Amino acid sequence: MLTKKIEKILNEQIIKEGYSSNLYLSMASWADKEGYAGIAQWLFAQAEEERTHMMKFINFINERGGHAIIPAFDVPPSSFPGIKELFNEVLAHEQYITGSINDIVALTIEEKDFATNNWVQWFVTEQVEEEASVQIVIDKLNMLGDKNMYMFDRDIMGLRGTSEE
Repeated sequence: MLTKKIEKILNEQIIKEGYSSNLYLSMASWADKEGYAGIAQWLFAQAEEERTHMMKFINFINERGGHAIIPAFDVPPSSFPGIKELFNEVLAHEQYITGSINDIVALTIEEKDFATNNWVQWFVTEQVEEEASVQIVIDKLNMLGDKNMYMFDRDIMGLRGTSEE
């Protein structure tokens, strides 16, 4: 059984994961419109992964006797200044999500909710992978400068290093 504090923070994470999915969908749509089909494909895959994360939280809350609340989501930005800036924003957002997951872990320890703590460890590992995956993309973009974007766009899916279960 979830405590009210744990149920509340997990429901807050549903909002964050859902927003993440919508943010990456918006980024994918922009990239697609700008002619970056490969980058759009990478972002569409990220969006689906974030939706899966949201569903994991919904299912866990309900399985543990809580009530998962399905929220409305804020509208994400619809345009971006460029590819490098977009991926820097992705990294900053993933770091924000990592902080949020860490807050959940801290609360599970405080509340002595070891079942939720054990369950949320998957997300701790996932966030390490998420940040590393985006950092690889940023590192490649920094090496390229403003050249060879065609090759980068074509090959970006090979840079995805996350493992979704």
